[in-house]
Formats: sequence, C-alpha cells, structure tokens
Amino acid sequence: MAAEKTKGILVVGGGISGITTAVEAAEVGYEVTLIEKNPYLGGRVAQLNKYFPKLCPPNCGLEINYRRIKSNPRVKIYTSAEVEKVSGAEGDFDVTVKLNPRYVNENCTACRACVDVCPIERPNDFNFGMDKTKAIYLPHDFAFPMRYVIDDKVCKKAECAKCVDACKYNAIDLNMKTQSLSLKAGSIVWATGWKPYDAKKIDNLGFGKYQNVITNMMMERLASQNGPTKGNIIRPSDGKEVSRVAFVQCAGSRDENHLPYCSYICCLASMKQATYVREQYPQAQIFIFYIDVRSPGTRYEKFYKKIQQDENIKFIKGKVAKIEEDPATKDIIVTAEDTQTLQKIHEKVDLVVLAAGMAPSTQESKIPSSVSYDTDGFITSNTGVAGMSAAGCAVKPIDVYSSAQTAAAAALKSIQSLVRR
Repeated sequence: MAAEKTKGILVVGGGISGITTAVEAAEVGYEVTLIEKNPYLGGRVAQLNKYFPKLCPPNCGLEINYRRIKSNPRVKIYTSAEVEKVSGAEGDFDVTVKLNPRYVNENCTACRACVDVCPIERPNDFNFGMDKTKAIYLPHDFAFPMRYVIDDKVCKKAECAKCVDACKYNAIDLNMKTQSLSLKAGSIVWATGWKPYDAKKIDNLGFGKYQNVITNMMMERLASQNGPTKGNIIRPSDGKEVSRVAFVQCAGSRDENHLPYCSYICCLASMKQATYVREQYPQAQIFIFYIDVRSPGTRYEKFYKKIQQDENIKFIKGKVAKIEEDPATKDIIVTAEDTQTLQKIHEKVDLVVLAAGMAPSTQESKIPSSVSYDTDGFITSNTGVAGMSAAGCAVKPIDVYSSAQTAAAAALKSIQSLVRR
C-alpha cells in the first residue's frame, strides 16, 4: 500500500487545462508528470491575443503558471511527447510515452545564432501558415521551455549542419532519436484540448479559396504583437489596411453537416476581435452575421451590451448563404438574408473572419484508453474508467475561465483516486 501511494498523477495535454491541473495537484504535495505533444506548453491560449471580457493578454496568466511549474520540483514535464499505450487500473497504471526528438538540448540559450545561418524555411504552424520560420526555430516569443526545436520534415540534418557549427553552446544534436519512456501513474487526466474546425470543409464560405477569408484563430495571430504582421491587421492578399470587416458566426457549428453543437465561445470571440479592428481603425465598419448571439453569464452579457453600443459594429441576424471574391480587387462579397427585415444582403468587405467551431482533438485522434466519448467526440465527464478524468475542452467547448475550473476539479478527482488506493 505504501508503494502505491508514491505513484503520482499523469496529465496529458499542456494547454491551460493541463497546466492548471498539474500545478494545483503539485502544490498540495503530489508528484505530477505533464505530457505535451507540442514542443512548448500553453496550447491554444498561447496563440490568443487577448482574453474576453477584460481584454487582457493571456501571457500574464501563462507566465504565472510557468513560474509555478519552475519553482515546484514535483512537476516533471515532457514536451514533444505522446502517450502511446495505457494499461493497468486505478492506482496502478502503466503508461508508454513516445519522446520525439527535438534535436536541441538543455544547453540552448535561445541566442538565435542557429536561425541566422539556417538556409531552409517552413510554414509557421503557430501562425497558421501566415508567415515562415527557419527549419530550426523558437515556437513563439514566449515559448516554455524557451528552447529552439528543429523540424525534421524539412531539415537536411548532416547534409547541411550549419546550425551545429554556429552554436557555441553545443546545444544541437542532429543524431537525437525517438525514445520510449515507461511511466507508472496512480491516476490520469486527459486535457487534450481542441482544434479549430477545418473551414475548408464548408464549401460556401470560401476559406482556402480566397486569401482574404480567414478564421478566428488566424485573426488572433494577426492582431498579436508576436504574430506574422507584428499586430497589424491587414489583408493577407495585398497587405492593405482594412476598413470593412465581416465576421461570420457558426462557421461549422450548429450544422448537421459539420459540428451539430454550439461551440460556446465563438460569439464572444468575434466581439472581442471586433474591438481589435476598431482600435486600429477607428473609422472601420464591422458586420457580425449571426444565428443567435450567445453570451452566457452576467460578465459576458455586459460585454455584449458594450459592443452593441458601438455604432460602427452592426449585428445582422441571418445565416450567410455564400461568400465570393471580386477578382479585380480581391474584395469579398458576403451574401446573407437578414431574417429581421427579410431582405437579402450583399456586403462588400476587405476581410472576412469565420468563427470556426471548436472540435475536440479526440475527434480524429482517439486516446489510447477505453474512455467513453459522446456523439461529438468529446470525452464524457465520468470517462467510464476509474482513476481517469478529463478537463477543459476535451470534455466540451468552454472558455478559459471554465477550463481552469474543470482542471481544478480534475486535480481533485485525481488526488481522490490516489487516496482511495
């Protein structure tokens, strides 16, 4: 029994939910191992420009949690890691983790000398391909750990090796191999997060066909100071400043052909992003096409009412029928029916932002365990497996605040599992 009590908690997913679960459990005395598939922690929150409704930057909250992790020896982190196999039962899980090579070790000081000599570029997935990095790159300006990583899909390794010669700290090892790690865990929390729904699947909205149709997460990166345009909201096609912007709600959500459920945060995200445009372009006209505006709770309702008071932001109740491009100007024409006036609308704008829905990461990539899922691919709240729980958007579409709440609850459930055993 004493040996069993030494087994700690495994948290899978290093976004805001996984980080919160880890630090909450560790700070009351439990050993925690945190597994993240990306080469950095922070998940989707790290890609945001601001939170709603306070419109403050997410780096503040993330950096506080990073400091909590750094100062707590009970938290062990593995990035670029994936859980491959889980066996056993509550109190005695055996877990196999694949550690993908980063090709950069702990000696890295993020001095950038390697980047300066690297001849190969790659699309920057952190910025949704709107700019490029070198084959060796820092995931983003506030990355944790603050260490470079090599994309082995494009790096020429020994055929080039200019980065090795440039690094005076012996931080680059092009011979790193994939490793397998065996762990023991008393309980497991799945905090595997979400991904934006693939808007290319929505044929009538033009994403992937027209450059000036982007998604809401792409807008977050455009507006961010560490984004592809250093925070300047401009048209991808020609770098032109925007004066008319349309936000299209429920892009994939509440649609039986795509995501049948409401993605919860999309209305508020578009309202928040409307403030980004209005701050940069005081004369800009904003059009928000919606089915129903959902702003749950007093705080969010106040935010909605505040946005409604802006005379330059127009809410249009009506589902967008189609989006087309004027080939001569690259302007975008949005066609919809205003269900309140029963009039057909054609708005020509500089930029369209699709409020793409939230799809669970488990929808296409199931976790290696017999946990139960709902019909939409989210992990059910009770998971169906003793000793396992789920947190954040692995359970349902929710905001950052609610994600932190579910994470604290998952930490408590995990501790209860250890105590029971």
